[in-house]
Amino acid sequence: MEKTIDEKVQGNALELAPKQKNTRKLFIESYGCAMNFSDSEIVASILSEQGFNTTQILEEADLVLVNTCSIRDKAEQTVRKRLEKYNAVKRDINPKMKVGVLGCMAERLKEKFLDEEKIVDMVVGPDAYKDLPNLLAEVEAGNDAVNVVLSKDETYGDISPVRLNTNGINALVSITRGCDNMCTFCVVPFTRGRERSRDPKSILKEINDLATNGYKEVTLLGQNVDSYLWYGGGLKKDFKSASEMEKATATSFSQLLELVATAQPEMRIRFSTSNPQDMTEDVFHVMAKHKNICKHVHLPVQSGSNRILKEMNRQHSVEEYLTLVNRMWEIIPEASISQDMIIGFPSETEEDHQDTLALMEQVKFAFGYMYKYSERPGTMAARKFEDDIPEVTKKRRLSEVVDQQRKNGAYRTQQFIGKITEILVEKESKKNPDQWSGRNEQSIVAVFPKGDYKPGDFVQVKINSCTSATLIGEAVS
Repeated sequence: MEKTIDEKVQGNALELAPKQKNTRKLFIESYGCAMNFSDSEIVASILSEQGFNTTQILEEADLVLVNTCSIRDKAEQTVRKRLEKYNAVKRDINPKMKVGVLGCMAERLKEKFLDEEKIVDMVVGPDAYKDLPNLLAEVEAGNDAVNVVLSKDETYGDISPVRLNTNGINALVSITRGCDNMCTFCVVPFTRGRERSRDPKSILKEINDLATNGYKEVTLLGQNVDSYLWYGGGLKKDFKSASEMEKATATSFSQLLELVATAQPEMRIRFSTSNPQDMTEDVFHVMAKHKNICKHVHLPVQSGSNRILKEMNRQHSVEEYLTLVNRMWEIIPEASISQDMIIGFPSETEEDHQDTLALMEQVKFAFGYMYKYSERPGTMAARKFEDDIPEVTKKRRLSEVVDQQRKNGAYRTQQFIGKITEILVEKESKKNPDQWSGRNEQSIVAVFPKGDYKPGDFVQVKINSCTSATLIGEAVS
């Protein structure tokens, strides 16, 4: 259930530059975390070789795919509504259209989509995208198609993702897949399998290609990037023992981060998501050493109560979390930190809730993602605990947590007033077409008058005012 900076349950119909030889149309929507959006780029790349160009027009699609999220019930209900829409179009407008479900819902519900609900033609789990050509052949032969087998080693490192609906500035680069942490509330270990890391050579090649194509920022992506560990290189005969070989040939996350930052010193580097139990101090030192690594860490804590953390099977205490955060600030004083919080976990008392508010006040997170607990079938929490917090109590506590975060966010943005911060221009401001919007290295959004600047420019901006989430300023360079 670890989240990324951009996590909100949302969907985008994605489109890439067409190949003229391709004649079939693919409509693909992604919901949930950044990993799903990254996976959709892999899927589009695979299907491009099967004759598909993407389209944003649902009615003309030969194949409709929805890349799904199972983190919360709300996410699944959103996907079900989209499937109803697809099938209405298939029934009334385009009877030749085929519909498929990808991702975590596909893995969790498996054949249920085919056997009980009869609303899709294809069900494909997160590790089965290379099998799409075979599954398509089955569908085109009039058969249902399903592959939800989890892999112990698939990373898609040999596939060059297409960049869907891109701004040409920011890109996601997957470095790990899966999770081994087994938090009791989370479906990820069951829907995405065990942790496995991608060959650093393929990661560097992808990032170098992005730089060549003019991208200015990459986010290294994984359910738990801190667990990245690649064993490779060297020959067994060169080492006296297996432990010596592993030590000599392993690439850790901090080492990968340094490799990437050194390879592309003009490109901004971000990463997400981190886990408190796996984050190591050497990562902070690498961040401090390299100017192009953004000074922001998304570090989900989930609760401010040690009792609840234990029930969640989080392998950190509040005290250990605070020690880690304070050490980060000793090494990188300008760093920002963001959070995930689950509100109303089973048995959460008012005292537990107040502990969460107290932790938030102490850390003063720059921003965060806060959700009511949603029981997910198959998780340890669903098997072990009763979802016993009344909905009205969950809503009230969530409101208080959101208010606390808004207060803390305002405190953090106010620290920038009167200062100059570097902004990477990403897009036009949603609220004012005369302003650009972008983020600074602390991952805080800023807006400023357009002037002669354009997306992709790095601009020095003096901050004159702010809201609880946005810096407002003017360019000084």
